[in-house]
Amino acid sequence: MARVSTRAGLEHGDDDPDFVRALARGLSVLECFDPQHGAMTLSEVADRIGLTRGSTRRLLLTLQHLGYLGTEQGRYFLRPRVLKLGFGFLSVLPVWSAAQSSIAEVARATNESCSVAVLDEFDIVYVARQPAKRILHDYIPIGTRYPAHSTSMGKVLLAGSSDAKLNAFLAQGLPKMTPKTVTDPAAMRREIERTRAEGYAINDEEIEIGLRSIAVPIRDQAGATCAAINVSAPAARVSVEQLRDWLPVLRSASEAIGLLLTHR
Repeated sequence: MARVSTRAGLEHGDDDPDFVRALARGLSVLECFDPQHGAMTLSEVADRIGLTRGSTRRLLLTLQHLGYLGTEQGRYFLRPRVLKLGFGFLSVLPVWSAAQSSIAEVARATNESCSVAVLDEFDIVYVARQPAKRILHDYIPIGTRYPAHSTSMGKVLLAGSSDAKLNAFLAQGLPKMTPKTVTDPAAMRREIERTRAEGYAINDEEIEIGLRSIAVPIRDQAGATCAAINVSAPAARVSVEQLRDWLPVLRSASEAIGLLLTHR
């Protein structure tokens, strides 16, 4: 079972007298649940966060008492109360409210799914989305995270980051999501530089076989990249060349969202 890395954050607070280690550990418990680990035993949670069974048990019981966790037959799971933590962020995020009508227009014009994401450390996080109106929907809920290097929106967001952040990103290792994922740091740096020069990025089955997408940046009033918007489509239906046909509608939506952000 893969372990969730919490040590870096805990060690970072060793020299900070205001760092509340118990709070950090409690949050690490909530973060260790994901689609592959929806319900876990005490031992499994302890192994995921790298703490002792005794410490983990106290954290689990506290979070259960507060209503963030439930338990059944010795297994713990998240309860709906945790949504308050995420929706608090989304409710005050300008992109969330500003983007919805624009991405709906992109989805209508392309007949494909359109999304907006922001960068959080080295992952992208979906903050707005309009799925394609088809019989089979590609379900990606708000709050979904993906490694930035394997997505078109992630490449755009990395291209808008500082050189220092890009260097730190490339130094931490690039996991292979599919056989087509770029994992060589030098090759990824060239891809980011190309994205900076051309103003868009393409994902050609790098996050999931059979899926392609194209993304452009959303810029704030200072001209900095604050989010990204993309269109995604099945590779069997849309070629890489056809993705570029959607650049005008994507850029139009990006500009509209940017203007809304500036006014807000």
